[in-house]
Amino acid sequence: MHNFDELFEMAALRKGGAASFEASLPEIKPARDLVKISDDRWLAAFSKGVFQTGLNWKVVENKWDGIEEALWGFDIGRCKMMSDDDLDVLLKDTRVIRHAQKLLSVRDNAVFFAELAQEFGSAARAFAEWPNDDFIGLMALLKKRGSRIGGNTGMYALRIMGRDGFVLGGDVVKALVREGVVDKTPTSMKALIAVQDAFNTWAAESGRSLAAISRTLACTVD
Repeated sequence: MHNFDELFEMAALRKGGAASFEASLPEIKPARDLVKISDDRWLAAFSKGVFQTGLNWKVVENKWDGIEEALWGFDIGRCKMMSDDDLDVLLKDTRVIRHAQKLLSVRDNAVFFAELAQEFGSAARAFAEWPNDDFIGLMALLKKRGSRIGGNTGMYALRIMGRDGFVLGGDVVKALVREGVVDKTPTSMKALIAVQDAFNTWAAESGRSLAAISRTLACTVD
């Protein structure tokens, strides 16, 4: 397995040099800033990821103001009370992505976030303060208790919100296979633990964020 400095050099050679590549790395917010973000914004971010799955992202982006309005600004209390009648209305509302299961995921995730608020003080605090060296534990929580927000959907949503973490996109997986960490897309807990261990090793070597390591890995692939 290459060390991080070697990976960084490989990526920089492909991306215009060290300075240019450094400037392209994701910006990560500290936990103290993440906990200040209201839970409705976290629900909005995860819901956007759900709506974008299988669609051109620009379609969702262009409809987003209407989606926000139709879904009560993603207010946790209101969304978790979504009724069958509400769903029927939403399925006729041209402002939204009229997909029943995706719309219901907003309700189910609002319930989940409300539970996190009871357990941690807020959903934001749960996401912000979860230890980076157990990022796969956070993803397991999202998969087990959330709706449609496990896997890359959840990873991308956390990245967009500025929460540190890796994203197991195609190029990252190719790099992990090349490095001997896994032999295919990691889905089993054993494989995910191997991925976490590799990221933890590179983080300890470099002091870099998981997001920076993830981006670096992706950029080592031709």
